[in-house]
Amino acid sequence: MFVGIDDISFYASDFYLSLATLAQHNGKDPNKYLQGLGQHQMGVLPCDEDIVTMAANAAYPLVANKGTDKIRTLLFATESGVDQSKAAGLYVHRLLNLHQNMRIIELKQACYSATAALQMACALVEKNPQHEVLVIASDVARYGLNTPGEATQGCGAVAMRITAQPRLLSMDAACGCYSEEIMDFWRPNYMDTALVDGKFSAQAYLKALKYSWNDYQQTGGRPFASLARFCYHLPFGKMGEKAHRKLALINKFSLTEEEISDTLLSSLLYNRYIGNSYAASLYICLLSLLENDESDLSGKPVGLFSYGSGCVGEFFSMEVQPGYQAFSRKQQHFDMLEKRTEIDYQRYTELFNLQWSTCGKEMILPKQTKGRYRLGAIRNHQRIYEPVSEIKTTSKVNMNTQTDNCY
Repeated sequence: MFVGIDDISFYASDFYLSLATLAQHNGKDPNKYLQGLGQHQMGVLPCDEDIVTMAANAAYPLVANKGTDKIRTLLFATESGVDQSKAAGLYVHRLLNLHQNMRIIELKQACYSATAALQMACALVEKNPQHEVLVIASDVARYGLNTPGEATQGCGAVAMRITAQPRLLSMDAACGCYSEEIMDFWRPNYMDTALVDGKFSAQAYLKALKYSWNDYQQTGGRPFASLARFCYHLPFGKMGEKAHRKLALINKFSLTEEEISDTLLSSLLYNRYIGNSYAASLYICLLSLLENDESDLSGKPVGLFSYGSGCVGEFFSMEVQPGYQAFSRKQQHFDMLEKRTEIDYQRYTELFNLQWSTCGKEMILPKQTKGRYRLGAIRNHQRIYEPVSEIKTTSKVNMNTQTDNCY
């Protein structure tokens, strides 16, 4: 018996900002972002979208046409939680109308937590092959206006159905891990934007890659040359290229630009247009590979590196299953990206600076998203999520940047 990913889908926000627009506002050469970072656009959330609505939209295709009775666990990975106590997955559970006999939990460790969720899910399925696990990663990357990290913002969600005898990818037993307590990136509870030492974080990423790869080899991992494709956590596209060059050098391989492009290009496509999605990033990268690589990857192994600042890294591998192409949602994903709305810089700043009620004062949110689910209101400190068809109000929220008067 083998276990792994039976189905996978992703969701991107309805709004996006072109990095050429951002470059123009910041007085920079657009190529600093387009070529230097390898990014073209970044996702921006409408006021009625958040990690919950993105997660539910990502997961809907996985449950719409296939029974849910076998799903016994929902693991929600995020570092953009909406509540300090309640798991975001419980909102998704209701929106997707999942059955009650299941466990639901939220996991956090920067951008790494979706990999922990995947490993836990595989272990649960191995324990009972009749059960399935729904893994969701959903995040919003926020660094602040006019900060060095602004161009590497973004958002997105990915959902995976983990089963025995999966149709897409089977998990290899070997994996390598590395952890170290450092301060390369963090977000205190009292802040809604992250703090990051960009240069130090890139160095920590590559260090974690080296040591987790070494551990992967010591636990029986596949040789570098035998891995047909590679997927890396992508805070920005060029980081994946840097990581692959580093891993090649560790294994005493010198790669040409063409070889790097052949190995990575198809996996970078979706991230270029949604930006950084933290925990979801690696698996949107994997999905991009499956849907856009021109080669038949059936029976081929794929190496994956997951990194979460602070820090935890893991290298592992999966094998693509024969016939995986038949379950592709490429056209739906392309249509979703095509239907997004481009916004200008002023609209982007308005959304970024939107002040959320912190005193229980009611906020009724206008319908902006084209998605199936949305955040309709915040009332008595409660977030009210509903299917779009059930939202009746079109009242507008105050979009100014002043703090709510709670008295």
